[in-house]
Amino acid sequence: MSAPISIVIPTLNAGHILPATLHALMEGLNQGLIRELIVSDGGSDDPTLEMANETGARIVTGLPSRGGQLRRGCDVASGVWLLILHADTVLQPGWSAVVSEHLNSDRPAAFRLRFRASGFGARWVAGWANLRSRAFGLPYGDQGLLVRRTDYISAGGYPDQPLMEDVALIRALPRPVLLRADAVTSAERYIHQGWFRRGARNLWTLTRYFLGADPRQLAQAYRR
Repeated sequence: MSAPISIVIPTLNAGHILPATLHALMEGLNQGLIRELIVSDGGSDDPTLEMANETGARIVTGLPSRGGQLRRGCDVASGVWLLILHADTVLQPGWSAVVSEHLNSDRPAAFRLRFRASGFGARWVAGWANLRSRAFGLPYGDQGLLVRRTDYISAGGYPDQPLMEDVALIRALPRPVLLRADAVTSAERYIHQGWFRRGARNLWTLTRYFLGADPRQLAQAYRR
């Protein structure tokens, strides 16, 4: 029986963060879970593509837009399951056993969020994200997404938009569950802007999206 999971990672000048993400995936490779690694690049001019080549990844390229990059990556995947990860999301030891058990289910799933930072702010924001995921079935992309490829296709896949592509897909899928395994992601933007300020800004962006705001305008405001 062939390995069931296609890993899809969108990248753009991720050379400084990609090695840790790829190293964490070796656990799943050793357990026979990973069929292929697909890196969907948006025009990197750093060592990102060299690193991807060294790991034997399949590389697809196109314009930089996380939604578009994820769509292109998932379009060429052949696994029964897709595991979509951000380039700065590192799965913690033990994740492969939890995922292997979950493959007996038909439900999409995400990981519990943690930040590469300490203190009350990091715990508060991660706690809210995990509560949102459990209570509302609404994880974000930095928590990873494990989904059957047939469900992904039925949901229409990722929209080619620069922001909220993860929310758009999640809302079209069956309600996801939260796995008993952690995904640790970068806290750089929170540290730079402030935990509560950035958290409030994210919530306001989500609210505007639900009210029908254009994702392109939201992306411009989000990145300012």
